[in-house]
Amino acid sequence: MTRLRSVPRDLYAAAAAVLLVAAAILVGRHVYTYDDLIVGWPPLLGRWDPHLGPGTPAAVLVAAATVAYGPAVAARLPWRALLPAAWGAAMAWTWSLALIDGWERGVAGRLTTGQEYLSVIDRWRDVPATLRDFNGHILLHSPDNWPAHVAGHPPGATLTYVLLDRIGLGGGGWAGVWTITVGATACVAVLVAVRALCGERLARRAAPFLVLAPAAVWMGTSADGYFAAVAAWAVALLALTVTGRSLWWTAGAGLLFGLTCYLSYGLTLFAVIGAAVLLLGRRGVRERPVMFVPLLAGMAVVPVAFTVIGFDWWEAYHLLVERYYEGAAGVRPYAYWVWANLACTVLITGLATVAGLRRAGVVLIRRRGGGDARTEDLRLAFLVAAALLALLVADLSGMSKAETERIWLPFALWLLPACAFLPRPRAWLTAQAVLALLLNHLLATGW
Repeated sequence: MTRLRSVPRDLYAAAAAVLLVAAAILVGRHVYTYDDLIVGWPPLLGRWDPHLGPGTPAAVLVAAATVAYGPAVAARLPWRALLPAAWGAAMAWTWSLALIDGWERGVAGRLTTGQEYLSVIDRWRDVPATLRDFNGHILLHSPDNWPAHVAGHPPGATLTYVLLDRIGLGGGGWAGVWTITVGATACVAVLVAVRALCGERLARRAAPFLVLAPAAVWMGTSADGYFAAVAAWAVALLALTVTGRSLWWTAGAGLLFGLTCYLSYGLTLFAVIGAAVLLLGRRGVRERPVMFVPLLAGMAVVPVAFTVIGFDWWEAYHLLVERYYEGAAGVRPYAYWVWANLACTVLITGLATVAGLRRAGVVLIRRRGGGDARTEDLRLAFLVAAALLALLVADLSGMSKAETERIWLPFALWLLPACAFLPRPRAWLTAQAVLALLLNHLLATGW
C-alpha cells in the first residue's frame, strides 16, 4: 500500500520534469534567438520535421511488445538468456528508431557529415604521424583544423573508424552498424553491474527500461553511443571483480577505463561512478587489495601507447578548451544551458527515470534518517546517485553547453536503473516508448 500511495508523488515528479522541458522550449524559442543558442529546436540540436519512415512499423511493434511482455520476460527468463535477449531487443529498438529517418539519413549518413569522424579518414594514411601532429590542428585558426567532433575528442574516437576502414568496413553504413551494435551492449553492461552490486531482482526490474530507453533515439547512430558502451563495460567489469570474480576482469576494467579517456575527455568523470563501485564493493576490495595492481596496469596501457607514439592528452585537452570557446560555446549562454541541459536529460532518460530518481532519493534519505531500507535498494540508489553526481559536475563545468542529448548518453544510461523502483512498470514503459516515438517522428535529430 505504501508503494501505491507514493504513486501520486511519482506523477508530481514527472509533472515537474515536463514543466522543466516546457520552460526550456519556451525560453529557448522566445527569449533567445538561434544566433544565441545555435540549436534549431531548443533545447535539442535538431529541427521540426514531422515524418514517417520505413522504421515506423518496426518501432511501434518493438515498443508494444516490450511494454506488453518485457517485465514478465525479464522476471522469468534465465539470467544467461536474459542478457542476449536484452541486447537483441535494444538493437531492435535502436535500429527501428534510426530507420524512421531511412537508411541514408538515419544510419549511413550520420557519421559522414562535414563535422564527423569519417570526413577525415583520408588524412590518417600514416597513423603514428597523424597522432603526433593531431594537436596542431585542434584550434580553429590552425592549418587544416579538424572538424568539430574530431577536434572535440581525443584521437581514439576517430582512430576507431579509421581502423574499421582499414579492415574493409569503410563508409557510413559499416560505421553505423558498428556504432549501433556496440552501443546496444551498454544495456547488457549496466545489467551485469546492477546484478553484481545490487542483486538480480533489481537488475531484472530495470531490464525493460534499459531496452526501451528514449536515449536510443541518439544511440543510433551517434558515436557517443559507442563511447557509452565502452564506459559501461569498464564499470561492469569492475563491479564483477569487487564482488569476487577473477582479477582478470579488473585488468579488463582498467583497459577500458583507459580507452574511455581517449574516446572522450568528459568521460574522465566516470571516475565518480568507478569510485562508487569500489565503495559498494569495499568488502571485496579489503579482501583482495591486490586487484589495484591489474586495474592500474590496465588503465596505463592506452595512455602509455598514445603517449609513446607522440600524442599529448593534456595539451590536447587545453587546446580543446580554447577551441571550444572559439566556437559555439563562446556564444551559447551558460545561464540558459546550465538548466536546459537537464531538460535534455529528461528527454533522453524519460519521465520514468525522473520518478525512479525520486524514489532513489527517498531510499537514501530514509537510510540517512535511520529508517528501514533494503540493502540492495540502498546500493542501487547510491549507484544512480553517483551517476547523477557525475552528470551534474559535467553540467556545472560549462563544458557541456547544448548537444547533451548525445554527449551525456554514457551518464544517462546509469540513471535508467532507478526505474527498477517503480510499481506498474507497463504504464511507465508506455510513457518511455511514446516519448521516444514522438521525438523521432516529430524532429530531425541530426547534429
